[in-house]
Amino acid sequence: MFQENQKYLPHLFVLLAGSLWGCTGLFNRHLSAFGLSSQNIVLVRNLGACILLILIFVFYDRSLFRIRLRHLPIFLGTGLVSLLLFTLCYFRCQQVTSLSTAAILLYTAPTFVVVLSAIIWKDRITRRKLLALVIAFLGCCFASGILSGGLSVSRYGLLLGLGSGFFYSTYTIFSRYGLAHYQPYTVTLYTFLVSGIGSLFLVRPEDFRTVGENPQAILWMIGLIVLSTVLPYIFYTRGLAGLGDGGKASILASVEPVVASFVGIAAFGEPLTIGVVLGLACILASVYILR
Repeated sequence: MFQENQKYLPHLFVLLAGSLWGCTGLFNRHLSAFGLSSQNIVLVRNLGACILLILIFVFYDRSLFRIRLRHLPIFLGTGLVSLLLFTLCYFRCQQVTSLSTAAILLYTAPTFVVVLSAIIWKDRITRRKLLALVIAFLGCCFASGILSGGLSVSRYGLLLGLGSGFFYSTYTIFSRYGLAHYQPYTVTLYTFLVSGIGSLFLVRPEDFRTVGENPQAILWMIGLIVLSTVLPYIFYTRGLAGLGDGGKASILASVEPVVASFVGIAAFGEPLTIGVVLGLACILASVYILR
């Protein structure tokens, strides 16, 4: 029985990661209200996560810091392309559209992952995986209101959303190369180290003058770093290592837009629609198909 339950742990890790990522808009919106630009929120998230991970792993296991220089391009990919460019697009998209709209556009990512995985690693696009992908995307559409004609997005918002979906998908691609050589913790650590350094070039110091003096803003920053960044990336990378299938992991993480919709309802007064309920049902169905 224990071994039977163990095989579902990677699934659980990915679902937990998706759920925590679904709360990102909560922190993003509040920090925006305190006057932080999307670029500086990206800096807080990525550099803060980098510092926290370094402090944790210095005491936990220093061997996690060892990598070969020839593998540095992998982490330049996960850090700059997959994380930095993704967060820039996604955080800005959350500010110019609704949380559910940003989420539906983000979750074009599983399609990119499935196609790229088939091209690069010759992963089979099975009927089950294709069915789960279609149902998961349908769930995103229900949750966002696009099927009821309630979705309204500008070209700018659309490009940001599609960009976030593409860059988000590349994390699964690049990190799979990293997992062939290193533990999940090492992949996560160097992803944020590269992204944190890259984020320094985006900083706007004037935004932090008033925010840094507000205890509530600092608490929202800590929440963004710990709950919506460090923990979900560790969970996702561990889950991906256990599943060994980028497309499957990406589809399972599709729980994120449903959580994002409920966050919008609970925190920002967005109405609970039948679309959100149907979206949740579709996401759960896709998870069940991939069990």
